[in-house]
Amino acid sequence: MNKDIQEILFSEDELDAMVGRVADKINRDYSGEEILLVGLLKGSVVFITDLMRKINVPCSIDFMLVSSYGRSTVSSGMVNVKMDLNEEIEGKNVLIVEDIIDSGNTLSAVLELLGSRNPKSLKLASLLSKPSRRQKDITIDYLGTEIEDLFVVGYGLDYAEKYRSLPYIGILKPEVYM
Repeated sequence: MNKDIQEILFSEDELDAMVGRVADKINRDYSGEEILLVGLLKGSVVFITDLMRKINVPCSIDFMLVSSYGRSTVSSGMVNVKMDLNEEIEGKNVLIVEDIIDSGNTLSAVLELLGSRNPKSLKLASLLSKPSRRQKDITIDYLGTEIEDLFVVGYGLDYAEKYRSLPYIGILKPEVYM
């Protein structure tokens, strides 16, 4: 897999520091509160795992499986909820955890869906954001960092279900996905 990586964008240490900064903000904002972390599968698994280890307020987790990409590198604009939450969220502080926000189509639909279920609060944490690709106006409450329009993999991010297990985030060589 490493042979398919053009360049390492964020090392393991850089990711750890980034997750720590996001957790620190969450800990300040939710001091004295409980939160439900909602991970969007599959990409958020690594980030949500590391994030919840650094969160010191009471939290629980649940997951949703939503998609607008399939095996493509571009969002279709159609969002498919393949697996919904197991837990009721009415009256709860809900923090959606995402690996990367690109077009915003998926997150816009998820925010609308979960917002209709009357949570106490509904916020969004994302490790990465590509603002140049945004099609929907999305407020990211807790952001690791913005990146340019690069095709990145690793640390949960994939291309055709591969590369998720890389311990860093790297730029995938264009010849791999073209």
